[in-house]
Amino acid sequence: MIIGCSFDSPEKNRRFAQLYAFDFSILSDTGKKIGLGYGAARNPDDEYARRIAYVIGPDGRVVESHERVDAASYPREQLARLQSAQAGSDA
Repeated sequence: MIIGCSFDSPEKNRRFAQLYAFDFSILSDTGKKIGLGYGAARNPDDEYARRIAYVIGPDGRVVESHERVDAASYPREQLARLQSAQAGSDA
């Protein structure tokens, strides 16, 4: 499962997801708690979140950290990579 997170409003996130045809939800972190907790913001005054990503395993632990991602391509690339790895482990 992929979940995005942004400091923007739910409506702005919905439009952004539609623009890029994302088939996943983008959470609105207007209070910046998630962004601060995961390092996407350095302080509460940051206007924008850094484009970072984490892969979180079934046990809730961070498995991978990606310090710079492209919001338009990363979700599809990462999902394809994870599905390929899963298919390989099922063989």
